[in-house]
Amino acid sequence: MKNIRNFSIIAHIDHGKSTLSDRLIQSTDIVAERDFKDQMLDSMDLERERGITIKSQTICLPYTAKDGHLYYLNLIDTPGHVDFSYEVSRALASCEGALLLVDASQGVQAQTIANLYLALEHDLEIIPVINKIDLPSADIEKVKLQIADELGLDPDTAILASAKDWIGTEEILEAIVTKLPPPQGNPDAPVKALIFDSHYDPFRGTVVHFRMIDGTLRPGDRIMFMSNQAEYTVEETGVFQIKRVPQKSITAGRVGYIIAGIKTVSDTRTGDTITVKKRPCEKALPGFKEPKPVVFSSIYPVDTDEYPDLAAAMDKLKLNDASLVYEKDTSAALGFGFRCGFLGLLHLEIVQARLEREYDLSLIITAPSVQYEIGLNDGTMMTIENPALYPDPVNIAYIREPYIRASIFTPDTYMGQIMQLCLERRGINTNYQYFGSNRMEMVFEMPLAEVVYDFYDRLKTVTQGYGSFDYDMLDYRQSDIVRVDILINSERVDALSQLVHKDKAPFRARQTCEKLKEEIPRHMFKVAIQGAIGGKVIARETINAYRKDVTAKCYGGDITRKRKLLEKQKKGKKRMKMAGEVMIPQSAFLSVLKSKE
Repeated sequence: MKNIRNFSIIAHIDHGKSTLSDRLIQSTDIVAERDFKDQMLDSMDLERERGITIKSQTICLPYTAKDGHLYYLNLIDTPGHVDFSYEVSRALASCEGALLLVDASQGVQAQTIANLYLALEHDLEIIPVINKIDLPSADIEKVKLQIADELGLDPDTAILASAKDWIGTEEILEAIVTKLPPPQGNPDAPVKALIFDSHYDPFRGTVVHFRMIDGTLRPGDRIMFMSNQAEYTVEETGVFQIKRVPQKSITAGRVGYIIAGIKTVSDTRTGDTITVKKRPCEKALPGFKEPKPVVFSSIYPVDTDEYPDLAAAMDKLKLNDASLVYEKDTSAALGFGFRCGFLGLLHLEIVQARLEREYDLSLIITAPSVQYEIGLNDGTMMTIENPALYPDPVNIAYIREPYIRASIFTPDTYMGQIMQLCLERRGINTNYQYFGSNRMEMVFEMPLAEVVYDFYDRLKTVTQGYGSFDYDMLDYRQSDIVRVDILINSERVDALSQLVHKDKAPFRARQTCEKLKEEIPRHMFKVAIQGAIGGKVIARETINAYRKDVTAKCYGGDITRKRKLLEKQKKGKKRMKMAGEVMIPQSAFLSVLKSKE
């Protein structure tokens, strides 16, 4: 066990985590040069394009150190985005140490600090690494000051590296061996293992990624998951070296995988404890919790005939993404679809992109909303995330909405714009502090509903890309929420209904009506587009009718002939309006959802 090191790499988005992983893999020669490709651990095309890690990976690197001994370095890769912070925390619980990567040109940012706190909670040994020192804009001394002031780490121990140019890779490998402690554990104790991830293999079923805390696991053992008491027989154990390499057993301190004929990924919950049925451990490892969706949206196929394909695609995607929650949904305007729960906005975007690419579907996504708690007059409590389920306002005693604590790191020149943006979004500034001469952290408490709309894009715009943002859930607070309905010719379109704060309702209704006016084609009769709260109309746009010139044939003669023809046309338009249906193109729904403030 003294020759094993379990470590993770933590960093803000785009600070060079995947590139450093590539260099470590190349240094240990487990991949032939002809098989190597950049971002080796990012297996999805989507990850490569966006430069983010979505699905965490694990790899066991055999490394012969300068002392002549062979060490097994288990790199447990973690997703970099705030939406996946629970998965990051479970991966860190499987490690003894972490490399904290800081970009030499950008310095310490929001998720650098958030991830450092997560690592310190698990009592990990931290090795700071200043990456990208080859850039012309790199300011190493400034970053060292930030590491000392903002992170409280010793800047003299920081390793200077450039993963792109192979600078510092050897020093990082030696630091992992010399500075990180070996794992603790008893190979003869009852089996206790932590699940930190899993993925679906179409031929073998679910492959569970786990870290052995105590005991030894072999093929043939009857295992049990402690959160749901599910039992399986182990078919194969092994370690990851890009490919799966089977082993006769996995002992305490090691990181590996098991295959046990598990049909669905959702049975293997991240953070759960594995034990053996015959000799179970006394209690489960702490920290397990169910992944909770915070953003909700409905997904419909553009062509209603594609609904069976969408249903099949959702079932397949669920096999690979245990945190996706969905149920069947229907809409008068859009037909059959699914109401889905996501971990955050990035998770929503990724699911949409994967459905469209991997399963060749054209989709409409309704405006994202959050979960509201509604207290009724009879004392009962209901939780809704779909505007269609909003009860009669007469029966509502109070409504509570989720709040988050948002921490924003920015150069102080953008303080005014950020303050204005957050106050527009009903944010409360609770704290701000300076780090160094011109960098600051601003902390706001604000409603999650205001963040899911387009907050992140707006923040990047007002800070010219320098602001970074991280958040965690706080609690539910009482708020004045109303349902804004969109009526087209007095008919309510359920797919366009939104739950909005009362102060924002007129603005949001007006914005939606304007967008729809641009997209809905003209008809032979006037089309009224209205935004309403209950029976009160708060916004209106009118699409004028096409007009046929019925008096064109009347040249000269009595005026009463013209009047007679116009009256006849008026009656016809009235009749048409009674029977005529407004055609709403799919682009109208998409334009409303893409609208930016």
